[in-house]
Amino acid sequence: MHAITGITGQVGGAVARSLLAQGQRVRAVVRDARKGEAWAALGCEVAVADIEDASALAHAFHGVASAFILPPPVFDPAPGFVEARAVVAAVRQALLAARPPRTVCLSTIGAQAAQQNLLSQRTLMEEALAALPLPVCFLRPGWFLENLAWDIAPARESGVLPSFLQPLDRPVPMVATQDVGALAAELLQQAGDLPRVVELEGPQRVSPRDLAAALAAALQRPVQAEAVRREDWEALFRSQGMRNPLPRMRMLDGFNEGWIRFEGPDAVVRKGRTGLAEVLRGLMSPGIQA
Repeated sequence: MHAITGITGQVGGAVARSLLAQGQRVRAVVRDARKGEAWAALGCEVAVADIEDASALAHAFHGVASAFILPPPVFDPAPGFVEARAVVAAVRQALLAARPPRTVCLSTIGAQAAQQNLLSQRTLMEEALAALPLPVCFLRPGWFLENLAWDIAPARESGVLPSFLQPLDRPVPMVATQDVGALAAELLQQAGDLPRVVELEGPQRVSPRDLAAALAAALQRPVQAEAVRREDWEALFRSQGMRNPLPRMRMLDGFNEGWIRFEGPDAVVRKGRTGLAEVLRGLMSPGIQA
């Protein structure tokens, strides 16, 4: 039995589907029992636990062969990462109580960076769980290709892909969520000792201009990548409702300045199979049908 948190999201769902396809038993850990109904219909056990409820999480992890930890994304964190620290404390307490034989935790590229930024929330999780006397593996994927979903409408309407990643011709490690899920499922079942860190990217690195070209081909219209000026970021993010945009801005700085990167050499970074065109087809298909 494998306990999967975050199962209603893209990565957690991909982990669960991969395990089920291999005949593995899955315990869907959800905050709301209603959200577990679809997974129960697929044959999963359902455990109700909020990610900040250590007692409920420990119960959900009890007796499993492995646990997958997917900390909820917080894109506009309070100063000091209050939300992430609450999750870290609960997960740490739950794992100590339940002691699953193996745990895989979704982290991120750049979790080792010393500079504080939005991804430091994953750094906090790694630091806390690495200190546990338990086998824990941190899966660090690159930038999710599915983030391109936010760019489809602007590209369709204006022929412009606004890019915070700069320069526009710099390739960035990106990966499809289904490849993240497949590798996580593999690690959850892996015999022997778990590696401490596994880093993952797609088959090719992708630049903003590559993204624009893929959108142009899919939309059958010209699409041009345009850099969003750094001096405009804060006002733009605040206009979108963010109260504390600095961590997000520093994350983007990290990609652009090169200090958010994989820790290991390129030769040991795992490669997924799903490319940009395939991901974009999946993102576009609902719109095409509509």
